[in-house]
Amino acid sequence: MEVEESVRVVKNAAKTRKVPGEEIMGMAAFSAIDSSRFLETLGGTKSPGRTWMLIFTAEKGLGKCRYFPITAIQSFDAAAKRIENGVYLGPLGFLTFEGPFSWKNKTLAFVFERLRIKLGPFDPFDISIKGKEEREPSNKDKDPFFIWFYIDEEIAVARGRSGGTAFWVRCRRVS
Repeated sequence: MEVEESVRVVKNAAKTRKVPGEEIMGMAAFSAIDSSRFLETLGGTKSPGRTWMLIFTAEKGLGKCRYFPITAIQSFDAAAKRIENGVYLGPLGFLTFEGPFSWKNKTLAFVFERLRIKLGPFDPFDISIKGKEEREPSNKDKDPFFIWFYIDEEIAVARGRSGGTAFWVRCRRVS
């Protein structure tokens, strides 16, 4: 599958959530993409960065594929080198994790330092989960990471530490 066709299929899947998983998995075409502007496209050039909603996941080896059933949002701030990962349940509340990331050769490694929980009308509860020492995240440690295959102004595709693949669509910041 050519790059343009892969991008078209993924964008259609993000908009309709009706494209079968087998059609979405044209990853070989994505590996040939020029990655020189990936971080800028993913996280913008100034804070607070850009926000992406997880749409679709595939298990390691492009196995079991599924649309993500709840609202999961990731924000990447390239200027501050920060990531926020959250699950949002509308008026019921949210759960977010936030921390620094590092970027090297299409790989974004991260660690979470802060957890925020909000339930119903109550103010969010903030918990520090920072380790004893501050360090730069690395894919050589046991830190989570994403290896990015494709990013444009609408969609992003990456493989995680576990070998699963995720597809995001650009969205507005959740408040």
